[in-house]
Amino acid sequence: MRTLLSDGLVITMDRTRRVLRADILVEGDRIAAVTPHEEGASRPEEDVDVVELHGMTVIPGLVQAHMHVTQALFRGLCDDLALMEWLRERTWPLEAAHDRQSNAASARLAAMELIRSGTTSLIDMGTTLHEDAIFEVMAEVGLRGLFGKCMMDMGDEMPSLMREEAAECLRETERLIRRWHMAGNGRLRYAVAPRFVPSCSEKLLFSARDMARQNGLRLHTHASENLGEIALVEKLCHERNVRYLDRIGYTGEDVILAHCIWLDGEEKRLLAETGTHVAHCPSSNTKLASGIAPVTELAAMGAGVGIGLDGAHNHMDGLMEVRQASLLQKALTHDPKALPAMQALEFATLGGAAAMGQAEDIGSLEAGKKADLAVLDMDMPHSLPSFGRDAVQRVVYQATRENVVHTMVDGRFLYRDRKFLTLDEKGTLAAAEAACAAVMMRAGLSPAPSFFSR
Repeated sequence: MRTLLSDGLVITMDRTRRVLRADILVEGDRIAAVTPHEEGASRPEEDVDVVELHGMTVIPGLVQAHMHVTQALFRGLCDDLALMEWLRERTWPLEAAHDRQSNAASARLAAMELIRSGTTSLIDMGTTLHEDAIFEVMAEVGLRGLFGKCMMDMGDEMPSLMREEAAECLRETERLIRRWHMAGNGRLRYAVAPRFVPSCSEKLLFSARDMARQNGLRLHTHASENLGEIALVEKLCHERNVRYLDRIGYTGEDVILAHCIWLDGEEKRLLAETGTHVAHCPSSNTKLASGIAPVTELAAMGAGVGIGLDGAHNHMDGLMEVRQASLLQKALTHDPKALPAMQALEFATLGGAAAMGQAEDIGSLEAGKKADLAVLDMDMPHSLPSFGRDAVQRVVYQATRENVVHTMVDGRFLYRDRKFLTLDEKGTLAAAEAACAAVMMRAGLSPAPSFFSR
Protein backbone atom coordinates (compact mmCIF):
# COMPACT_ATOMS: atom_id res chain seq x y z
CA MET A 1 0.00 0.00 0.00
CA ARG A 2 1.15 3.51 -0.81
CA THR A 3 0.02 6.78 0.77
CA LEU A 4 0.34 10.22 -0.77
CA LEU A 5 0.22 13.14 1.65
CA SER A 6 -0.60 15.92 -0.77
CA ASP A 7 0.07 19.65 -0.47
CA GLY A 8 1.48 19.99 3.02
CA LEU A 9 3.82 22.61 4.44
CA VAL A 10 6.64 20.19 5.23
CA ILE A 11 9.20 20.97 7.93
CA THR A 12 11.73 18.39 6.82
CA MET A 13 14.47 18.76 9.48
CA ASP A 14 16.86 17.55 6.77
CA ARG A 15 20.46 18.76 6.67
CA THR A 16 19.50 22.09 5.13
CA ARG A 17 16.38 22.37 7.32
CA ARG A 18 14.14 22.87 4.30
CA VAL A 19 10.56 24.03 4.79
CA LEU A 20 8.55 23.64 1.59
CA ARG A 21 5.11 23.08 0.18
CA ALA A 22 5.40 19.45 -0.82
CA ASP A 23 3.90 16.03 -1.36
CA ILE A 24 5.16 13.06 0.64
CA LEU A 25 4.87 9.64 -0.95
CA VAL A 26 4.98 6.75 1.51
CA GLU A 27 5.61 3.21 0.33
CA GLY A 28 5.37 0.52 2.95
CA ASP A 29 7.02 1.78 6.14
CA ARG A 30 9.31 4.37 4.48
CA ILE A 31 9.19 7.70 2.74
CA ALA A 32 9.69 7.16 -1.00
CA ALA A 33 9.83 10.84 -1.98
CA VAL A 34 9.38 14.40 -0.75
CA THR A 35 8.68 16.52 -3.82
CA PRO A 36 7.55 20.13 -4.30
CA HIS A 37 3.79 20.31 -4.75
CA GLU A 38 2.55 21.25 -8.19
CA GLU A 39 -1.05 22.34 -8.67
CA GLY A 40 -2.80 20.16 -11.23
CA ALA A 41 -0.01 17.58 -11.40
CA SER A 42 -1.08 14.05 -12.26
CA ARG A 43 -1.53 11.61 -9.37
CA PRO A 44 -0.70 7.93 -9.13
CA GLU A 45 -3.81 6.12 -10.29
CA GLU A 46 -3.71 2.79 -8.52
CA ASP A 47 -3.17 1.48 -5.03
CA VAL A 48 -2.56 4.93 -3.54
CA ASP A 49 -4.37 6.40 -0.54
CA VAL A 50 -4.38 10.15 -1.27
CA VAL A 51 -4.68 12.36 1.81
CA GLU A 52 -5.30 16.01 0.91
CA LEU A 53 -3.59 18.28 3.44
CA HIS A 54 -4.51 21.65 1.92
CA GLY A 55 -1.51 23.40 3.43
CA MET A 56 -1.50 21.74 6.84
CA THR A 57 1.92 21.50 8.49
CA VAL A 58 3.85 18.22 8.48
CA ILE A 59 6.62 17.59 11.01
CA PRO A 60 8.78 14.57 11.82
CA GLY A 61 7.21 12.57 14.62
CA LEU A 62 8.38 13.79 18.01
CA VAL A 63 10.80 11.55 19.94
CA GLN A 64 10.45 11.51 23.72
CA ALA A 65 13.95 10.98 25.09
CA HIS A 66 12.88 9.95 28.60
CA MET A 67 9.54 8.71 29.96
CA HIS A 68 7.83 6.61 32.61
CA VAL A 69 4.60 5.45 30.98
CA THR A 70 3.92 3.32 34.05
CA GLN A 71 3.20 6.58 35.91
CA ALA A 72 0.46 7.86 33.59
CA LEU A 73 -2.17 6.64 36.08
CA PHE A 74 -0.59 8.65 38.90
CA ARG A 75 -1.05 12.20 37.64
CA GLY A 76 -2.68 14.33 40.28
CA LEU A 77 -1.58 11.91 43.01
CA CYS A 78 2.01 13.10 43.39
CA ASP A 79 1.80 16.89 43.25
CA ASP A 80 3.72 19.58 45.15
CA LEU A 81 6.56 17.37 46.39
CA ALA A 82 10.33 17.50 45.94
CA LEU A 83 12.02 14.62 44.10
CA MET A 84 13.01 12.29 46.93
CA GLU A 85 9.71 12.80 48.82
CA TRP A 86 7.86 12.38 45.51
CA LEU A 87 9.57 9.03 45.04
CA ARG A 88 9.41 7.71 48.60
CA GLU A 89 5.96 8.89 49.62
CA ARG A 90 3.96 8.42 46.44
CA THR A 91 5.61 7.24 43.23
CA TRP A 92 7.41 4.13 44.49
CA PRO A 93 4.43 2.91 46.59
CA LEU A 94 2.13 3.41 43.61
CA GLU A 95 4.51 1.67 41.19
CA ALA A 96 4.82 -1.24 43.62
CA ALA A 97 1.01 -1.54 43.67
CA HIS A 98 0.75 -2.09 39.91
CA ASP A 99 -0.36 -5.43 38.61
CA ARG A 100 -0.07 -6.50 34.98
CA GLN A 101 -3.52 -5.16 34.11
CA SER A 102 -3.02 -1.73 35.68
CA ASN A 103 0.42 -1.34 34.13
CA ALA A 104 -1.09 -2.07 30.73
CA ALA A 105 -3.86 0.46 31.38
CA SER A 106 -1.26 3.08 32.28
CA ALA A 107 0.81 2.37 29.17
CA ARG A 108 -2.28 2.52 26.96
CA LEU A 109 -3.37 5.85 28.47
CA ALA A 110 0.11 7.28 27.91
CA ALA A 111 0.16 5.98 24.34
CA MET A 112 -3.14 7.69 23.63
CA GLU A 113 -1.85 11.08 24.70
CA LEU A 114 1.48 10.62 22.95
CA ILE A 115 -0.14 9.70 19.64
CA ARG A 116 -2.59 12.57 19.94
CA SER A 117 0.26 15.06 20.41
CA GLY A 118 2.37 13.92 17.47
CA THR A 119 4.84 11.69 19.33
CA THR A 120 5.90 8.63 17.36
CA SER A 121 8.87 7.32 19.42
CA LEU A 122 9.84 7.18 23.07
CA ILE A 123 12.59 6.02 25.41
CA ASP A 124 10.88 4.55 28.46
CA MET A 125 12.35 3.69 31.86
CA GLY A 126 9.75 1.02 32.55
CA THR A 127 9.13 -0.35 36.03
CA THR A 128 10.40 -3.17 38.21
CA LEU A 129 7.37 -5.41 37.71
CA HIS A 130 5.17 -6.35 34.75
CA GLU A 131 7.40 -4.90 32.03
CA ASP A 132 5.92 -7.33 29.50
CA ALA A 133 2.64 -5.41 29.77
CA ILE A 134 4.28 -2.22 28.48
CA PHE A 135 5.86 -4.02 25.54
CA GLU A 136 2.56 -5.71 24.70
CA VAL A 137 0.67 -2.42 24.65
CA MET A 138 3.27 -0.67 22.52
CA ALA A 139 3.32 -3.58 20.08
CA GLU A 140 -0.46 -3.31 19.84
CA VAL A 141 -0.80 0.48 19.45
CA GLY A 142 2.09 0.85 17.01
CA LEU A 143 4.48 3.30 18.69
CA ARG A 144 8.24 3.03 18.24
CA GLY A 145 10.58 3.00 21.21
CA LEU A 146 13.29 1.79 23.52
CA PHE A 147 11.87 0.09 26.59
CA GLY A 148 13.50 -1.58 29.56
CA LYS A 149 12.74 -3.02 32.95
CA CYS A 150 13.65 -0.54 35.70
CA MET A 151 16.48 -2.12 37.71
CA MET A 152 16.84 -1.53 41.49
CA ASP A 153 18.45 -3.65 44.21
CA MET A 154 19.14 -1.06 46.95
CA GLY A 155 17.14 1.36 49.07
CA ASP A 156 15.64 0.78 52.50
CA GLU A 157 12.95 3.43 51.99
CA MET A 158 11.36 1.91 48.90
CA PRO A 159 8.71 -0.82 48.96
CA SER A 160 10.18 -4.30 49.05
CA LEU A 161 8.44 -5.24 45.79
CA MET A 162 10.44 -2.56 43.98
CA ARG A 163 13.77 -3.91 45.21
CA GLU A 164 15.14 -7.15 43.76
CA GLU A 165 18.23 -9.22 44.24
CA ALA A 166 20.73 -8.25 41.56
CA ALA A 167 20.91 -11.78 40.14
CA GLU A 168 17.13 -12.05 39.74
CA CYS A 169 16.92 -8.57 38.22
CA LEU A 170 19.57 -9.49 35.66
CA ARG A 171 17.91 -12.81 34.81
CA GLU A 172 14.60 -11.08 34.14
CA THR A 173 16.31 -8.38 32.09
CA GLU A 174 18.01 -11.05 29.98
CA ARG A 175 14.65 -12.78 29.42
CA LEU A 176 13.01 -9.53 28.34
CA ILE A 177 15.84 -8.79 25.91
CA ARG A 178 15.42 -12.21 24.28
CA ARG A 179 11.63 -11.80 24.11
CA TRP A 180 11.26 -8.20 22.96
CA HIS A 181 14.40 -6.67 21.43
CA MET A 182 13.70 -5.91 17.75
CA ALA A 183 10.06 -7.03 18.00
CA GLY A 184 7.43 -5.41 15.79
CA ASN A 185 9.69 -5.33 12.73
CA GLY A 186 12.32 -3.52 14.80
CA ARG A 187 9.95 -0.90 16.25
CA LEU A 188 10.43 -2.20 19.80
CA ARG A 189 13.96 -2.34 21.12
CA TYR A 190 15.49 -2.87 24.52
CA ALA A 191 17.43 -0.37 26.58
CA VAL A 192 19.07 -1.56 29.82
CA ALA A 193 17.65 0.70 32.54
CA PRO A 194 19.16 0.84 36.04
CA ARG A 195 17.09 3.54 37.76
CA PHE A 196 19.80 5.70 39.33
CA VAL A 197 22.94 5.37 41.42
CA PRO A 198 21.28 5.49 44.89
CA SER A 199 19.02 2.54 44.04
CA CYS A 200 21.64 0.28 42.44
CA SER A 201 24.59 -1.60 43.89
CA GLU A 202 27.87 -1.50 42.01
CA LYS A 203 27.38 -5.16 41.21
CA LEU A 204 24.11 -4.34 39.47
CA LEU A 205 25.50 -1.23 37.74
CA PHE A 206 28.54 -3.11 36.41
CA SER A 207 26.49 -6.10 35.29
CA ALA A 208 23.89 -3.89 33.60
CA ARG A 209 26.63 -2.02 31.79
CA ASP A 210 28.24 -5.23 30.57
CA MET A 211 24.90 -6.70 29.49
CA ALA A 212 24.10 -3.61 27.44
CA ARG A 213 27.47 -3.47 25.73
CA GLN A 214 27.62 -7.20 25.02
CA ASN A 215 24.21 -7.04 23.33
CA GLY A 216 24.69 -3.72 21.53
CA LEU A 217 21.96 -2.01 23.57
CA ARG A 218 21.55 1.51 24.93
CA LEU A 219 22.09 2.28 28.63
CA HIS A 220 19.39 4.50 30.14
CA THR A 221 19.48 5.98 33.65
CA HIS A 222 18.88 9.12 35.69
CA ALA A 223 21.62 11.53 36.77
CA SER A 224 22.03 14.75 38.70
CA GLU A 225 18.37 15.70 38.84
CA ASN A 226 18.17 17.12 42.34
CA LEU A 227 20.52 18.60 44.96
CA GLY A 228 19.43 16.00 47.51
CA GLU A 229 20.28 13.25 45.03
CA ILE A 230 23.69 14.82 44.40
CA ALA A 231 24.42 14.86 48.13
CA LEU A 232 23.30 11.24 48.51
CA VAL A 233 25.53 10.06 45.63
CA GLU A 234 28.50 11.91 47.11
CA LYS A 235 27.84 10.22 50.44
CA LEU A 236 27.62 6.78 48.81
CA CYS A 237 30.37 7.11 46.19
CA HIS A 238 32.59 9.91 47.49
CA GLU A 239 32.42 11.81 44.22
CA ARG A 240 29.95 13.76 42.12
CA ASN A 241 27.32 11.85 40.22
CA VAL A 242 28.45 12.25 36.59
CA ARG A 243 32.12 11.81 37.51
CA TYR A 244 31.21 8.53 39.17
CA LEU A 245 29.11 7.43 36.19
CA ASP A 246 31.94 8.25 33.83
CA ARG A 247 34.43 6.29 35.95
CA ILE A 248 32.24 3.16 35.86
CA GLY A 249 31.53 3.37 32.12
CA TYR A 250 28.14 5.14 32.08
CA THR A 251 29.06 7.78 29.53
CA GLY A 252 29.35 7.52 25.76
CA GLU A 253 27.30 7.64 22.59
CA ASP A 254 25.28 4.62 23.73
CA VAL A 255 24.24 6.21 27.06
CA ILE A 256 21.11 8.28 27.80
CA LEU A 257 21.21 10.26 31.05
CA ALA A 258 17.93 11.83 32.11
CA HIS A 259 17.98 15.35 33.59
CA CYS A 260 21.64 16.37 34.19
CA ILE A 261 20.73 19.63 35.94
CA TRP A 262 23.37 19.96 38.63
CA LEU A 263 26.69 19.64 36.80
CA ASP A 264 30.04 21.25 37.47
CA GLY A 265 32.38 22.26 34.66
CA GLU A 266 34.25 18.96 34.66
CA GLU A 267 31.03 16.97 34.39
CA LYS A 268 29.83 19.08 31.46
CA ARG A 269 33.16 18.46 29.75
CA LEU A 270 32.87 14.71 30.32
CA LEU A 271 29.40 14.55 28.81
CA ALA A 272 30.46 16.57 25.79
CA GLU A 273 33.73 14.73 25.12
CA THR A 274 32.07 11.33 25.36
CA GLY A 275 29.04 12.29 23.22
CA THR A 276 26.65 11.20 25.97
CA HIS A 277 22.96 11.94 25.34
CA VAL A 278 21.13 14.13 27.85
CA ALA A 279 17.34 13.83 28.11
CA HIS A 280 16.01 17.23 29.13
CA CYS A 281 12.65 17.09 30.94
CA PRO A 282 11.60 20.72 31.43
CA SER A 283 8.09 20.38 32.89
CA SER A 284 9.10 17.63 35.29
CA ASN A 285 12.17 19.52 36.47
CA THR A 286 10.24 22.73 37.12
CA LYS A 287 7.30 21.02 38.84
CA LEU A 288 9.63 19.19 41.23
CA ALA A 289 11.62 22.42 41.66
CA SER A 290 14.72 20.48 40.70
CA GLY A 291 16.15 23.20 38.47
CA ILE A 292 16.81 23.79 34.78
CA ALA A 293 19.34 21.74 32.84
CA PRO A 294 21.88 23.88 30.90
CA VAL A 295 21.11 22.11 27.63
CA THR A 296 22.05 24.89 25.22
CA GLU A 297 25.48 24.99 26.83
CA LEU A 298 25.80 21.20 26.77
CA ALA A 299 24.77 21.03 23.11
CA ALA A 300 27.25 23.75 22.17
CA MET A 301 29.99 21.75 23.89
CA GLY A 302 29.11 18.57 21.99
CA ALA A 303 26.72 16.55 24.14
CA GLY A 304 23.61 15.10 22.55
CA VAL A 305 20.31 16.58 23.77
CA GLY A 306 16.76 15.27 23.49
CA ILE A 307 13.52 16.33 25.16
CA GLY A 308 11.42 14.07 27.39
CA LEU A 309 8.11 14.22 29.23
CA ASP A 310 9.30 12.08 32.18
CA GLY A 311 6.55 10.73 34.46
CA ALA A 312 3.44 11.70 36.41
CA HIS A 313 3.61 15.45 35.91
CA ASN A 314 0.09 16.09 34.65
CA HIS A 315 0.46 16.05 30.88
CA MET A 316 2.07 14.04 28.12
CA ASP A 317 1.69 16.60 25.33
CA GLY A 318 4.96 16.43 23.43
CA LEU A 319 4.35 19.71 21.61
CA MET A 320 3.86 21.63 24.85
CA GLU A 321 7.15 20.21 26.12
CA VAL A 322 9.09 21.58 23.14
CA ARG A 323 7.77 25.06 23.92
CA GLN A 324 8.58 24.66 27.61
CA ALA A 325 12.14 23.63 26.80
CA SER A 326 12.73 26.77 24.74
CA LEU A 327 11.17 29.12 27.27
CA LEU A 328 13.12 27.73 30.22
CA GLN A 329 16.48 28.20 28.50
CA LYS A 330 15.56 31.84 27.91
CA ALA A 331 14.73 32.21 31.60
CA LEU A 332 17.90 30.38 32.68
CA THR A 333 20.23 32.50 30.55
CA HIS A 334 18.25 35.77 30.56
CA ASP A 335 18.63 35.69 26.80
CA PRO A 336 15.46 35.70 24.62
CA LYS A 337 17.47 34.18 21.77
CA ALA A 338 18.51 31.12 23.78
CA LEU A 339 17.24 27.80 22.39
CA PRO A 340 15.47 29.27 19.35
CA ALA A 341 12.57 27.43 17.79
CA MET A 342 14.58 25.50 15.20
CA GLN A 343 17.04 24.18 17.79
CA ALA A 344 14.19 23.21 20.13
CA LEU A 345 12.57 21.22 17.33
CA GLU A 346 15.95 19.65 16.54
CA PHE A 347 16.22 18.45 20.14
CA ALA A 348 12.66 17.04 19.98
CA THR A 349 13.23 15.13 16.72
CA LEU A 350 16.83 14.62 15.63
CA GLY A 351 18.20 14.74 19.18
CA GLY A 352 15.83 12.04 20.36
CA ALA A 353 16.51 9.96 17.26
CA ALA A 354 20.25 10.10 17.96
CA ALA A 355 19.67 9.12 21.60
CA MET A 356 17.75 6.08 20.37
CA GLY A 357 20.62 5.19 18.03
CA GLN A 358 18.26 5.50 15.07
CA ALA A 359 19.24 8.81 13.47
CA GLU A 360 19.60 7.10 10.11
CA ASP A 361 15.95 6.05 10.18
CA ILE A 362 13.92 8.68 12.04
CA GLY A 363 14.00 12.33 13.11
CA SER A 364 13.57 13.97 9.70
CA LEU A 365 11.33 13.71 6.63
CA GLU A 366 13.55 12.46 3.82
CA ALA A 367 13.37 9.78 1.14
CA GLY A 368 14.52 6.46 2.56
CA LYS A 369 13.68 7.23 6.18
CA LYS A 370 10.88 5.66 8.16
CA ALA A 371 7.47 7.26 7.63
CA ASP A 372 7.09 8.57 11.17
CA LEU A 373 5.32 11.94 11.09
CA ALA A 374 2.56 14.18 12.40
CA VAL A 375 0.23 16.51 10.51
CA LEU A 376 -0.89 19.71 12.24
CA ASP A 377 -3.78 22.02 11.38
CA MET A 378 -2.43 25.40 12.45
CA ASP A 379 -5.64 27.27 11.55
CA MET A 380 -6.93 27.28 15.10
CA PRO A 381 -7.60 30.19 17.48
CA HIS A 382 -4.46 29.65 19.57
CA SER A 383 -2.20 29.36 16.48
CA LEU A 384 -3.59 32.20 14.36
CA PRO A 385 -3.00 34.65 12.73
CA SER A 386 -0.52 33.20 10.28
CA PHE A 387 0.68 36.26 8.39
CA GLY A 388 4.44 36.76 8.38
CA ARG A 389 4.98 33.85 10.74
CA ASP A 390 7.95 31.49 10.54
CA ALA A 391 6.55 27.95 10.24
CA VAL A 392 8.92 26.43 12.79
CA GLN A 393 8.35 29.20 15.33
CA ARG A 394 4.63 28.79 14.88
CA VAL A 395 4.83 25.08 15.68
CA VAL A 396 7.19 25.43 18.63
CA TYR A 397 5.54 28.40 20.33
CA GLN A 398 1.88 27.86 19.43
CA ALA A 399 1.10 24.22 18.68
CA THR A 400 -0.45 21.78 21.16
CA ARG A 401 -2.10 18.40 20.77
CA GLU A 402 -5.24 20.25 19.67
CA ASN A 403 -3.52 20.99 16.36
CA VAL A 404 -2.71 17.35 15.54
CA VAL A 405 -4.89 15.81 12.82
CA HIS A 406 -2.87 12.72 11.79
CA THR A 407 -0.05 10.70 13.37
CA MET A 408 1.78 8.01 11.39
CA VAL A 409 4.41 5.45 12.43
CA ASP A 410 6.08 3.03 10.02
CA GLY A 411 3.80 4.27 7.25
CA ARG A 412 0.68 3.34 9.23
CA PHE A 413 -1.83 5.85 10.56
CA LEU A 414 -2.26 5.50 14.33
CA TYR A 415 -4.41 8.64 14.44
CA ARG A 416 -6.30 9.89 11.39
CA ASP A 417 -8.74 12.77 11.12
CA ARG A 418 -8.44 13.09 14.91
CA LYS A 419 -9.60 9.52 15.48
CA PHE A 420 -7.55 6.72 17.04
CA LEU A 421 -7.12 3.72 14.78
CA THR A 422 -5.19 1.40 17.11
CA LEU A 423 -6.85 2.32 20.42
CA ASP A 424 -10.39 2.19 21.77
CA GLU A 425 -10.66 5.70 23.21
CA LYS A 426 -13.63 5.19 25.53
CA GLY A 427 -12.41 1.80 26.65
CA THR A 428 -8.91 3.12 27.36
CA LEU A 429 -10.22 5.98 29.50
CA ALA A 430 -12.61 3.76 31.45
CA ALA A 431 -9.89 1.18 32.07
CA ALA A 432 -7.52 3.90 33.29
CA GLU A 433 -10.06 5.16 35.83
CA ALA A 434 -10.72 1.67 37.16
CA ALA A 435 -7.03 0.75 37.23
CA CYS A 436 -6.07 3.93 39.07
CA ALA A 437 -8.63 3.26 41.79
CA ALA A 438 -7.38 -0.31 42.16
CA VAL A 439 -3.73 0.78 42.38
CA MET A 440 -4.56 3.39 45.01
CA MET A 441 -6.38 0.84 47.13
CA ARG A 442 -3.47 -1.61 46.90
CA ALA A 443 -1.08 1.20 47.83
CA GLY A 444 -3.14 2.05 50.91
CA LEU A 445 -4.51 5.31 49.47
CA SER A 446 -8.25 5.93 49.42
CA PRO A 447 -9.39 7.15 46.01
CA ALA A 448 -11.69 10.16 46.12
CA PRO A 449 -14.91 9.78 44.13
CA SER A 450 -14.35 10.39 40.44
CA PHE A 451 -15.68 13.67 39.11
CA PHE A 452 -17.16 11.79 36.20
CA SER A 453 -18.68 8.39 35.74
CA ARG A 454 -18.41 6.53 32.49
